[in-house]
Amino acid sequence: MAFTTLFLDVGGVFLTNGWDRHMRERAAQHFNLDYKEMEARHALTFDTYEIGKISLDVYLNRVVFYEPRSFSIETFKEFMFAQSQAYPDMINLIREVKDQYRLKVVVVSNEGRELMEYRIQKFHLKEFVDIFICSAFVHMRKPDEEIYRLTLDLAQVHPREVIYIDDRPLLAEIGHQLGFQAIWHTQIDQTRQSLIDFLSTSS
Repeated sequence: MAFTTLFLDVGGVFLTNGWDRHMRERAAQHFNLDYKEMEARHALTFDTYEIGKISLDVYLNRVVFYEPRSFSIETFKEFMFAQSQAYPDMINLIREVKDQYRLKVVVVSNEGRELMEYRIQKFHLKEFVDIFICSAFVHMRKPDEEIYRLTLDLAQVHPREVIYIDDRPLLAEIGHQLGFQAIWHTQIDQTRQSLIDFLSTSS
C-alpha cells in the first residue's frame, strides 16, 4: 500500500514548542515571577488547557494572575506567543515531499487553542497543512490512542498509508504500534533520509 499521508507533530518538528519549561523559565525571569510556584500551578492545570476545557485567560489567571501584577495579561500573552519560532528547513522539507508525492498533510498535536490558532496564522500553516487535529479542538491528547483513530477517520486513510513524524520517542512508538510508519524526529537530515527511503520504496 502506497503512502498517501503525513501525520505531523508541530512543536519540536517544524516549530519550536508552544510553551515549554525553558519558555516558562524565561517568562519567570522576564516578569520577575516565582518560577517554582508558577511551575507547580502550571503542572496542575496545563493539561486541562491543552484539551480545551479552559481558555488561555483562565490558565493564566490560575498560574500567573492569582495575585496582582505590575503587567497585564495581554502583555504576558504577547510574550508567550513571541516564544514560537519556525524551523524553516523542516517546513521546506514538508512542502517538498507533499508536492512531489502528492501527500495529504495532517497535524496531530497537543496544543492549547489560542497558541495553536496563533501559530497557524503566524507561520501560514494552512498553506501546506490540510487538516489540524489539535488536542484543544478535539478534547483529547496524545498519547491517547483515540486521537490517532479520530485522525485516521477524518483523513479517511488506512494506517499503512501514513508516515508519522514526532519528536517524542514514546509517541512515535505508539504510532508504529497503530500501524503507521513512524519516524522519531531528532534532526532534519535523518528525517529527510527516512522520508526519502519510505516514499521512494512505496512510489
